[in-house]
Amino acid sequence: MEKHEERLRKGERLCSKKLIDTLFGTGGSHAMTAFPLKAVYRLIDNKTETSVSKEAIVESKVQVLVSVPKKHFKRAVKRNRVKRQVREAYRKHKSFVALRVNEQTDKQLLIAFIWLSNELMDSVTIEQRVCNLLQRIGERI
Repeated sequence: MEKHEERLRKGERLCSKKLIDTLFGTGGSHAMTAFPLKAVYRLIDNKTETSVSKEAIVESKVQVLVSVPKKHFKRAVKRNRVKRQVREAYRKHKSFVALRVNEQTDKQLLIAFIWLSNELMDSVTIEQRVCNLLQRIGERI
């Protein structure tokens, strides 16, 4: 993989309120867990998805959201550290799902990583769990 493909650009981050509502609101999403992370994902069709506007579907075939609830870490420093670790692990291993989604035309994959633990973990453990989740998602789509 080339260097410029290993970036995590703004277009690869799930920011659109409509897409987030599509991922969590309506049915059709799937979830899997590799403690301390839970991944919620949904493969949407760009042509037939009526609830999502055309502006929201542009940037990337795979979009990612990382959520660390305030319930688990009261201090923002710890929440930001965990989000940074998860984003870095995803950036390194995103090719597992990106290649599968690129094979399918007019499809977009939305993934949300949600932190479940009350404790901080080292980056190696988080990277293994994210890699595991991405491989399992890649097999199912």
